[in-house]
Amino acid sequence: MRSIIGKLLKRKTIPDSVPSQFDRLYAEATSAAATQDFQRAIQLYDRAIALNPSHAEARYKRGNALKHLGRLDAALASYDQAIERKPDYAYAYCNRGVVQQSLGLKAAALSSYDQAIILDPVDAMAHYNRALLMQDFFRWDEALSSYNQAISIDPGYADAQFNRSLALLFRGDFENGWRAYEWRWKNARRLSLGDPRNFSQPLWLGAESIAGKCLLLYGEGGLGDTLQFCRYAPLCAALGATVLLEVQAPLFGLLSNLEGVSQVIAAGSPLPPFDYQCPLMSLPLAFKTTLDTVPAASKYLHSDQAKVTRWRTLLGEGNRPRVGLVWSGNPNNWIDHHRSIPLADCVGHLPPEFQYYCLQRHVREVDKAILDSTPCIVSFDDDLLDFANTAALCECMDVVISVDTSIAHLSGALGQRTLVLLPFTPDWRWLRDRDDSPWYPTVKLYRQQAVGEWNDVLARVAADLHRAFTT
Repeated sequence: MRSIIGKLLKRKTIPDSVPSQFDRLYAEATSAAATQDFQRAIQLYDRAIALNPSHAEARYKRGNALKHLGRLDAALASYDQAIERKPDYAYAYCNRGVVQQSLGLKAAALSSYDQAIILDPVDAMAHYNRALLMQDFFRWDEALSSYNQAISIDPGYADAQFNRSLALLFRGDFENGWRAYEWRWKNARRLSLGDPRNFSQPLWLGAESIAGKCLLLYGEGGLGDTLQFCRYAPLCAALGATVLLEVQAPLFGLLSNLEGVSQVIAAGSPLPPFDYQCPLMSLPLAFKTTLDTVPAASKYLHSDQAKVTRWRTLLGEGNRPRVGLVWSGNPNNWIDHHRSIPLADCVGHLPPEFQYYCLQRHVREVDKAILDSTPCIVSFDDDLLDFANTAALCECMDVVISVDTSIAHLSGALGQRTLVLLPFTPDWRWLRDRDDSPWYPTVKLYRQQAVGEWNDVLARVAADLHRAFTT
């Protein structure tokens, strides 16, 4: 009798051990994922799933770990498996949409987001992700509607608030866009703005009188941002303020003679006393800038004339129009793969009757051999040590052709004729459906007609060069 009972007890413990072993592996996997040890998490989830193949949550979390490692196809399969086992799994639909969007499967991503929202209408992230996708489709009204839905669910959703501001600015709704753009400070580190500055002096956004006060303006973000928005310094001075301007070190020499500025300070240097402070990109809000009131002087930056004379002497008289070229930006910028063009793709579109000059300080390894073998492009990279030198060389050009990088802003601010090449989904500051810019009267915009398609853009630029200089 004892042996029979023992056998029955033994049989009973076998099925109980399986769930306990699964639970242990599942918990360890989830813990590994929480510490960003995603490779180990995947291994543990695989072992857990082998014990309990029907567990949808394990397959979903395995998909999340795979997504973090960039293994998107495998992540997509894991999300599909989770949904197959749990058809009402809203989070799985939402994250599947993110992966599908990353893989370029935009219609499938839209379907996933829509299903996630049907299953869980108050999932703010699903509405937010759908809004980002609508921007890719250029369906701006729907994008804003989805952002508004996400924000109504979670008013403190900083990503939704900030990206909504970009959509508003892109549409030209500056009145609402600048106000919402202040949400950037909730995401400052992730947006490469660094930590918000913790000044004891109050932030000035236009409400207080600054007559007789000292106002610190400071750069944020990239060099192009500083070049674009330093135009507001003279407006601050016109209100009676003594204006201090803190800028990134490469811009110090160029901006030292900016109109309206009493002192320019290189970032990292000690600051003199001041009464108020304002980041440069908050100045449009302070001045209530609309499309019709953009301070768009045709030339608000000026080169050192001694440097210009040096460049003109170095270049000589010449008998062909001079074209400055910038075909790539900072490779560390997260959108660089959209905006930069391989030099090899550009060379065949350069009309031979022009002389070209490289305005880039850094040339990528992949472009160096092409540059060395293209005699019609002259490079002075060793002499372009700062923006003061680059600005002086820009002023010697008849026209500047640039992708969307800081040199485009530099050339436009100098009042040079500038042709800017834009990706299919451009930065908000270039607005939409126009080939001019309210910020730079001498700039003409050339937009991609399809994602990644530069040949048409380059062909249109070449045709315009012919018309402008050879007819």
